[in-house]
Amino acid sequence: MNTKWKRREAGTGVLFLLPSLAGFLLFSLIPFLIMIGQSFTQGVGKVRFVGIQNYIDLLQNDVFLLAAKNTLRFEAICVPLICVLSFLLALGLFKMPYFALRAAIILPLVVPVASVSMVFNILLADGGMVQRLLSLMGVQELNILKSPAAFYALVVFYLWKNLGYTVILFLAGLNAIPKEYPQAASLDGANSIQILRYITLPCILPTAFMVFIIAIIRSFSSFREAYLLAGNYPHTSIYMLQHFMQNNFASLNYQRLSVAALLVFFVIFLLVWVLFALRNRMEE
Repeated sequence: MNTKWKRREAGTGVLFLLPSLAGFLLFSLIPFLIMIGQSFTQGVGKVRFVGIQNYIDLLQNDVFLLAAKNTLRFEAICVPLICVLSFLLALGLFKMPYFALRAAIILPLVVPVASVSMVFNILLADGGMVQRLLSLMGVQELNILKSPAAFYALVVFYLWKNLGYTVILFLAGLNAIPKEYPQAASLDGANSIQILRYITLPCILPTAFMVFIIAIIRSFSSFREAYLLAGNYPHTSIYMLQHFMQNNFASLNYQRLSVAALLVFFVIFLLVWVLFALRNRMEE
């Protein structure tokens, strides 16, 4: 009787999962497998197998290399910055009872990115507020979005828009630390820095690890910010891999698009796998 009941429960669970599994198969797994096949072919309609030639051609493509360099540079700056800044903000907000301040930091997260990009475009445009402030400081007139400074404008835009998400994660991690730990340390004479070093940081490490992984994945999808700031063909300093893929999609070059998407997937997969392997080795 007990076995029958368990089988019935398992069957019910599978039925509830079927819509999600069907969606995953139709919209994720099957297109991914088709994309892998396309990456080894050339031509439209009458396709021919070319092996890894598409991969060789892509790695020798100057536009792809520019986009890859910009994306990796963006990753190298934004991921550490967003992790450190969000932790420091979460640490400050955790000790403050001012909920309005928390709302102010988290607010950009819920504001539509198109609205934010419009504000940034107005601020950074020719004759905008930023340009006027720079001219008052003696800096010659500069169209920020059409100069190398566009990269740093994108970094600021991305951090301001996405900081709230990682702050929430760190706040959740800080709230999960038992209050007895810092209280006991205070009674033993530990100061704030010692509590931070020996209690808060070790306890928050699992959360910090997940925040780091999420930051890597999210920063690879920075296309919407760059696209809304400067369109399909921005300044070369903010031409990202997603721009490259978008432009190849528009020109119907699906083979090159498939190769680029697969390379991005494997780079992210490799980074995450290495980080998990390092964490497991440290825990042993």
